[in-house]
Amino acid sequence: MKSVVLENGKVVIKDVEIPKLSKGDVLIKMRSCGLCGTDVEKICGQYTASQPILGHEPAGVVEESMAEGLNKGDRVFAHHHVPCYECYYCRKGSPTMCPYYRKTNLDPGGFSEYFRVPAWNVERGGILKLPDNVSFDEGSFVEPLATVVRGQRRVKIDDGDYVLVVGAGPMGLLHVMTAKRNGAGEVIVSDVSDFRVEFASKIADHSLNSAKVKVHEEVRRLTDGRGADVVIVASGSPRAILDGLRSVRKGGRLLLFGVPFKGTVLDYDVSDLMNNEISVISSNAAVEEDTREALSMLERKEVNVEKLVTHRFPLDQFEDAVRISKEGKTIKTVIYA
Repeated sequence: MKSVVLENGKVVIKDVEIPKLSKGDVLIKMRSCGLCGTDVEKICGQYTASQPILGHEPAGVVEESMAEGLNKGDRVFAHHHVPCYECYYCRKGSPTMCPYYRKTNLDPGGFSEYFRVPAWNVERGGILKLPDNVSFDEGSFVEPLATVVRGQRRVKIDDGDYVLVVGAGPMGLLHVMTAKRNGAGEVIVSDVSDFRVEFASKIADHSLNSAKVKVHEEVRRLTDGRGADVVIVASGSPRAILDGLRSVRKGGRLLLFGVPFKGTVLDYDVSDLMNNEISVISSNAAVEEDTREALSMLERKEVNVEKLVTHRFPLDQFEDAVRISKEGKTIKTVIYA
């Protein structure tokens, strides 16, 4: 079978053996797998938070199962990281900090014609059956949407809140859609890319180009001088984080969602956080509570994720998909087999 792997920092499409199953494992034929920004960062050597395995947003069909309740032909989503639900961190409500969480993964990764889901993942709810009205492309959004669900649960959006989303990539736009679903009054989005600002204008209430305007001034103009009740920073760039900090209202809440590069330092007066009683919250990844809610949202059509798919590539054109994504003229790219 064909599989995309990293070898010495380079992407290689290799012919490898189909994984063999042990008790409790499931083999899935990939039908759709989203290309995430962290995949591109892994390829560029910039992402070190987890193993350099590519493809963690897959949906497909069960090819072979050695697990109860999952049968050949089932349409499914598979989660790459699954916690133990028993350790100190899991018991304290921080399951993505579980020491087992990032040790788990798909074999050899989601960008493969077939991949194995280990029994560990399967036994802990890491495979969800797709409802008939959820397409494979929609199924590939379960994982990214789940991380958004978890982030917004942590930052808490109240009915009528003004929400600013900094960063109009696929994750930022999922935040826009989910904030509206969660009761936000108006959602503002900002980005430095003309292409993404224009695309976001079809989804958000207001779309700002942060290369051309001062985001915090525009946000205050749109909120009667207060600032946003909730700011979601869906980019890891220092400039994006600063835009967010300067745009949140007194007593407001800011979610750090985008992943900064290691060593990122901000030039910011931290006393402003204390004096203005600003709550800064971070969120990392998702667990099965979140994937189930994300799938339910997709089934009920509460968010229209397919409109975010601007490009689709077959597996053997993976390098073209990465190249075009690096050029910044895409929103969401999906790989299919």
